[in-house]
Amino acid sequence: MAQPPSITLHVPEGTESDGQEPSPDNERALHTSFHQLILEQSSLIEADLELELQERDRDACAVAWPEPGQDEEHPSYSSASLQILASMPSRTIGRNLGAIISQCCNRTAQLRRRSTRPPLQQLSRAARPSLRQYDLEADPTRATLEDKRRQLVKELLSLSPSQCSHMLLTMPVSLVEKRILRRQLSRQRGPLRQRAHHRAPFSPCGWSKVYVLVSQGYRLLSLLRAAQPWHYALKQIGGRFGSSVLSYFLFLKTLVVLNFFSFLILLAFVVVPQAVYPPASVSPQPFTGLELLTGAGYFTRSLLYCGYYSNVTLNDPCPSSPEGSVCPLAAPVLPYNMPLAYLFSVGVSFLVTCVLLVYSVSRSFRGNVGSSKGDLAIKVFGAWDFKVIQRHSVKLQCENICTQLKELLVELRSRSRSRSCSQRLGHCIVMLLAWLLALGSALGCALAVHYFSQHMRMEQQARGSGRWQQEALLLVLPLVVSFLNALMPHLYNLLAMWEKQDSPVTQIYVAIFRNLILKTMVLILLCYQWLNWSVICSTEECWETCVGQDLYRFMVMDFIFALLDSLFGELLWRLILEKRLKTKQRPEFDIARNVLELIYGQTLTWLGVLFSPLLPAVQMLKLLLLFYIKKTSLMQNCQSPSKPWQASRMSTIFITLLCFPFFLGAAAFLSYTIWSVQPSETCGPFRGLGTIYQSGKRWVLVLEKSNPNITWFAWVHQHLLENTSILFLMSMAVIAVIYFNIQVVRGHRRVIRLLQEQIVNDGKDRTFLIEKLHSVYKWKDR
Repeated sequence: MAQPPSITLHVPEGTESDGQEPSPDNERALHTSFHQLILEQSSLIEADLELELQERDRDACAVAWPEPGQDEEHPSYSSASLQILASMPSRTIGRNLGAIISQCCNRTAQLRRRSTRPPLQQLSRAARPSLRQYDLEADPTRATLEDKRRQLVKELLSLSPSQCSHMLLTMPVSLVEKRILRRQLSRQRGPLRQRAHHRAPFSPCGWSKVYVLVSQGYRLLSLLRAAQPWHYALKQIGGRFGSSVLSYFLFLKTLVVLNFFSFLILLAFVVVPQAVYPPASVSPQPFTGLELLTGAGYFTRSLLYCGYYSNVTLNDPCPSSPEGSVCPLAAPVLPYNMPLAYLFSVGVSFLVTCVLLVYSVSRSFRGNVGSSKGDLAIKVFGAWDFKVIQRHSVKLQCENICTQLKELLVELRSRSRSRSCSQRLGHCIVMLLAWLLALGSALGCALAVHYFSQHMRMEQQARGSGRWQQEALLLVLPLVVSFLNALMPHLYNLLAMWEKQDSPVTQIYVAIFRNLILKTMVLILLCYQWLNWSVICSTEECWETCVGQDLYRFMVMDFIFALLDSLFGELLWRLILEKRLKTKQRPEFDIARNVLELIYGQTLTWLGVLFSPLLPAVQMLKLLLLFYIKKTSLMQNCQSPSKPWQASRMSTIFITLLCFPFFLGAAAFLSYTIWSVQPSETCGPFRGLGTIYQSGKRWVLVLEKSNPNITWFAWVHQHLLENTSILFLMSMAVIAVIYFNIQVVRGHRRVIRLLQEQIVNDGKDRTFLIEKLHSVYKWKDR
């Protein structure tokens, strides 16, 4: 390839007014002095353009027609064709600007080396980065490389250590040159530090201040690292197992954040006020340890369940005064109505969760706009982080990049596969039969749960009032449901092996939707039983506490089966493969089943927030333990996916499934409970009311009587909140906004795909025009 023509600018150094050079930070004067350079550059480019393009465009235009008797790989063009090609903007603008910028940098370096120039630390920040433009290549017309290096070291010594480090970091030179500069700087800084130390020794007070500042800085850095939970663990998982397995742990981290906000709201406005003003003491039952599984016994009369909370004003000085009597103490300035606080806290926690979910869905959709066709080149040429210097971090980054390249290559390979018509027909028949079996098994599981719950209810009534027997029978139904939820995904995996899906992404999606149908049917059946509380609770006990205990048992059993799955499904299977079968293979991490388990447990938490305010805390503890257990089992017992695939959109699918079928279902269940179901008569914050919603209605009436100026608030409450049609329209508007947002994102994806196709077509058009242009000029020459 021919070298570009060397261009020298002949500009006298005394051309500025008053004989002064323009200041390096005066960009307007500096750029004006380069006007002549731009004019000379344009004229010289036209003179030497043909000579360079004959060498430069030989490989770029190989598709054009060759001359007779000449090799097709090295065609030659006429001077007119080369002149037209050279006039294309894409061929000229980069070359002209490159030469101009190079001369500008040299000119700037000359101006900055003047003795009249102020010190570097006194210049503005915009003028300092030009130090990066020092030309460190050998130039025989000026100074040698060593002279330039010494001069640059002298300039860097005048800076502070932090500024010097930043300059070296951003300087566009090789790493070898940076090491040489750092070595020379360290040699010359040593004597300077010793002389400074002898001149003004550092006092012990000064050293103590420095030590305190450094220790506080390191403490702040550690706090910042601790503010990112599982940062290193997630990098380790992503580097070894790829983005598909990493999507599960990222989803688990998102659930921890959602439960944290719900728990914080309920703790601040419900649990802590009730703990400060406890209700009348009731003789507690002894703690036996079985309560950790059943949630009954000692936990029945505790802050864990709704039945423990009172229905009075907590800070009322005389709550037990008879009607008509005058309270001797003054009424509190801010009365804390416990039923109202309970209802509003649950509503606000659901509202915050809804906002976070919608924001997560929209952010995931925006992050997935575009195509991954160009990711392979980005990973190959721009994925390495040169700031990583530790050996373990370098190894981890290598594993991460290798796994991502495998995923991209498998995705590109799966796009090129095609099937014949007979193979497609057979595959469709197999898929239809597999879906029929999956739907039939899900329906059979739902019917089995329904009849088994009725049988267990009759068994509890026939066994009598033995405490241990009653609590043991309470665990049977959650045990059966959790067993079915753990067993059926393995059946669906067998169906997936029978279907033989080519794409692992399609296989994961099919498994997720089959497990989704199963868990949705089971949850709908359980919600029906909890709304008809007489089916699972006796008439003399608090049904809110009874439902909360049932939900607690389902969560505990789900956690136990997750542990058993990690123990027997992964550890035991690995030992069988290694010890008995003598193979190096290990079980793979089942993403679909584990993700649906997380969604199922989170749905149980949302269903039980009204009946057990501390259930989000139990879910947080469960998720934290589950993260470390699953991570340990993954590292010790599992292998990376046999078919690596890029899970760029899996997090979006997980959040969408969590938001729309399950969160909206839980919100509908609690809304129906608040508006239509009568609370208990003897316990809970809503005792004595027709519905839970009447607590808010009573507060509005009391507020209207106490202050007639806010009657408009009662009107708003009556015509907007109590009107179901308004709520329905608001819900439809929110759903419509979400739907349009999704459609806009899909439109952006389609536009990006069309633009990428247009770029390819533009390249083909240019090739076609070059061929035609060359044929026309060749015909004219002949």
